[in-house]
Amino acid sequence: MKFLQQFSDELESLVSKAAPAVVAVEHARGHGTGLFLTPDGYILTNRHVVRSPRRLTVELHDGTEVRAELVGADAPTDLAVVRAETGSKFPTLPLADPHDVRVGQLVMAIGNPFRLERSVSMGVVSAVNRTLPLPDGVVLEGLLQTDAAINPGNSGGPLLNMRGQVVGINTVVLPYAQGIGFAVSATTAAWVASLLIQRGKVDRRFLGIAATAINLPPEQARDTGQPRAVRVLKVGEGSPAADAGLEADDLLLGIDERPVTNVDDVQRLLALATAPEVSLNVLRKGRRRTLRARAAQREHSKAA
Repeated sequence: MKFLQQFSDELESLVSKAAPAVVAVEHARGHGTGLFLTPDGYILTNRHVVRSPRRLTVELHDGTEVRAELVGADAPTDLAVVRAETGSKFPTLPLADPHDVRVGQLVMAIGNPFRLERSVSMGVVSAVNRTLPLPDGVVLEGLLQTDAAINPGNSGGPLLNMRGQVVGINTVVLPYAQGIGFAVSATTAAWVASLLIQRGKVDRRFLGIAATAINLPPEQARDTGQPRAVRVLKVGEGSPAADAGLEADDLLLGIDERPVTNVDDVQRLLALATAPEVSLNVLRKGRRRTLRARAAQREHSKAA
């Protein structure tokens, strides 16, 4: 009983510390949740929460309502950033290191389901690196799956680990299932939010490949110095990848000397690249080689 009481006290303390950084986001067509990323009022939420950006209102933890403006949105990740028009020194929540997110880890969701403000639910990370197609044709990749209760209105709110760090942004719930919700990983949220704050949009570039992340066999992991890589499943005809000489079954290890371990890494490094060409570190039939690709601009990216 003493252990349970201590655990309960720690959960209560966690909620007390985290909740002030969580806000309700309201607009003419609906509502959702968001969280403060910076003390000067930048708020991370879901794109579908602010799809109608007119008359955006943010309700703070103490019930105060402030107007907000849309800074930018990114359809392929369903993320958006808005900024509170007044106020400063807002409480924030830190983003978790991706290496600290593991299946079976206890997590907590805080949000406003059905306008029930600051509701808290608890569960575990059920799976990582899930892929989910949406009805509008966008494919969300690198998602976390959780059994913490997520309902309409939780969208845009944080999924927290027991350290009070954000491991994901609650995004999708399967309406025909129970205990299956999805969150955009904090890793994805960090680079997308950074670009939205800096540029107001994510200029996406693509190679023209279909790909999937894989775990490398122990020997390959030792030789390459990384546990995972991205396997190329298909190369589009006439695509930048085809022009660069990339082939199906190639293992993509890195872009511009930075390692890639999942498809989100590929999209992130392509979006952050400033030079017209990128270098691709490839493992083909046991031999490493470097290819040069001129990644093209793409408005709506459904693959890498």
